[in-house]
Amino acid sequence: MDAYSAGVGPFPLLLAAEGERVRVVATAGGRGMDRKLADLGLVVGSELMVVRHDSRGPMVVARDDLRLALGMGIAHRVLVVRLQDNDG
Repeated sequence: MDAYSAGVGPFPLLLAAEGERVRVVATAGGRGMDRKLADLGLVVGSELMVVRHDSRGPMVVARDDLRLALGMGIAHRVLVVRLQDNDG
């Protein structure tokens, strides 16, 4: 069971902590951004691990063997929920 089904609502990826596992539940950027994210393999249902998140530079997330650097503006528009340790 993920945090979303446990009653905790989605939040922007930008607020996820380094090392946190999350699942994408929505994007709020319009068709152009949705298409760009889909081209990168970042779609609703994708499970991500936050690799790097600090105030200097892009946020780095991992999906399987892929690493993506996302600007803060895009990371703010990707809505996610936290995953529990036993989810997968």
